[in-house]
Amino acid sequence: MSTLTITTIQAFLQWENKAANLQYFSEKINGIRENTEIVVLPEMFSTGFSMKPEILAERMDGPTMDWMKRTAAQKRVVLTGSLIIEEEGHYFNRLIWMLPNGKYGYYDKRHRFAYAVENEHYTAGRKRLIASVKGWKINLLVCYDLRFPVWSRQTPADALDAKPIAAFTDENPGPAEQSLGPGGQSPESGSQSSEPGVMAPSGPTASDGLEYDVLIYVANWPERRSHAWKTLLQARAIENQSYVVGVNRVGEDGNNISHNGDSMIIDPLGEVLYHGVKEEAIFTYTLRKERLEEIRSRFPFWRDADDFSIHP
Repeated sequence: MSTLTITTIQAFLQWENKAANLQYFSEKINGIRENTEIVVLPEMFSTGFSMKPEILAERMDGPTMDWMKRTAAQKRVVLTGSLIIEEEGHYFNRLIWMLPNGKYGYYDKRHRFAYAVENEHYTAGRKRLIASVKGWKINLLVCYDLRFPVWSRQTPADALDAKPIAAFTDENPGPAEQSLGPGGQSPESGSQSSEPGVMAPSGPTASDGLEYDVLIYVANWPERRSHAWKTLLQARAIENQSYVVGVNRVGEDGNNISHNGDSMIIDPLGEVLYHGVKEEAIFTYTLRKERLEEIRSRFPFWRDADDFSIHP
């Protein structure tokens, strides 16, 4: 069965300094020696978790998007992380899923952190983004979304009409483009490629009944609530029978808030495969579909889940 190799970058972010942060990540990404398919950056990786979108926001054709396109192409990886975007007079904490061919999808953070008045500065997203790499289905979320399990809850494939989802695959470009909104792009219909980010065909498996295989959270999660971060990442893995990847930052931000890192990779039983603490770190790990299918086949708990719908 297929594998999926992911690299996490647990970074110290320079406060509201785009040039310094992009240079930092260029050096870190260029220094990755392992073969990898996806590189995951933290939330608001170019600025830190700032409430100054009127100063820091870019449009979708701005310099950070250009940097992501160049970097993904040069390293031939999928590059993902969130940044501050302005669109039609609204500001978004927007996760970008950038393919090496320059096509991209995006997800706007739904749950804004009112405790830090994020809700007063940013507009909430309305749809999740399910992306595909080599037949792996990947659910992409941002930080505070972690506290709201319904938004990430695994849904049987025959009930997906009850959820607001933007599918980003090569097999269904029409609905994906419509759901992604202005600027969202999708690979051409019917294309077959070994390039990262493009879906590869596979035979029937236990996972065919579920909407995703990997759940990724990018974050700026404070050290003072690190216990909740670690606990909830494991809970999301267990309840959704999915791999979970959580990528957080380290160091103090411009508001003197400390971040402990605690980036993690967790298997579908909640076992911690990687845990990075307190310092900058780059870690590459290969997920195995065989392990995922074994767990889902042996413990098909998802079949007993309650039906529900979300009203955006």
